[in-house]
Amino acid sequence: MRKLVLLALVGLGAQLVDGSLGMAYGVTSTTLLLAIGTNPAAASATVHLAEIGITLVSGASHWKFGNVDWPVVLKIGVPGAVGAFAGATFLSNLSTETAEPIMSLVLLALGVYVLTRFTLWGLRTSNLGKPLRKRFLSPLGLVAGFVDATGGGGWGPVGTPAILSSGRLEPRKVIGSVDTAEFLVSIAASIGFLAALGSKGIDFGWVAALLIGGAVAAPVAAWLVRHIPPRILGSLVGGIIIVTNSRTLLKSDWIDAADGTRYAVYAVLYAVWAAAVAYSVRAWRRSEAVAPSPSPSEQETVSA
Repeated sequence: MRKLVLLALVGLGAQLVDGSLGMAYGVTSTTLLLAIGTNPAAASATVHLAEIGITLVSGASHWKFGNVDWPVVLKIGVPGAVGAFAGATFLSNLSTETAEPIMSLVLLALGVYVLTRFTLWGLRTSNLGKPLRKRFLSPLGLVAGFVDATGGGGWGPVGTPAILSSGRLEPRKVIGSVDTAEFLVSIAASIGFLAALGSKGIDFGWVAALLIGGAVAAPVAAWLVRHIPPRILGSLVGGIIIVTNSRTLLKSDWIDAADGTRYAVYAVLYAVWAAAVAYSVRAWRRSEAVAPSPSPSEQETVSA
């Protein structure tokens, strides 16, 4: 029971982050499942099964608040589902010894991306109102879906910053549309895992715990972001993902680092992480000091 409560809290925390940033539910949850010894394919399957319900609640919440651009959802979501099914099939056919370091490497890369992206640049937009074309969104969805299934997460870290960087859609609609499209990705990935693995290694109690925690968090994510700036939250989450997956890689058969080497690497990573968070806090305070006070409607747009 204690483990189920902890998993529910993991699901809640991960979805609060995901609903605020448009990313990191999968990478956060899968990283923690791997840390407690879950089979990589089963970890990804567990997270994606939970995400079916979570993304449904999250998408409905974003739709209610007007945060969804439906053409974008379809243009990125359908190719994303194809990529997710292919990724699930690929991961399911790898041995655990091979899959675990590969998944940790993918998650580590995503963690570095999230930490760097939000620490150095935060969220920026330009060129609002220009259309997002299918030739941009379809390949993006295909790649993001494949990475999401093989890494146990990655839909948001790949899709959200790419669309934000285009500057053509306001942040609240980027996050809302990516979260809503993830419903299709989660279904496709889950079908792929179940077809390849059956229910082997999947603890449906864990699925339910993650689902309950995430479903509770989905409607309040917009409230959270009003109190924790996305820039700081991204730095915090990115650091957690980097440290945890570095530990897995250093202990893997690929590296098998000595204790002294591992501790030295951990010390460096913690120092870099602390510096990144401190930098994000200072940068956010500077931006708050020079920025004009937004109107209530502008506050809602930025927060969502």
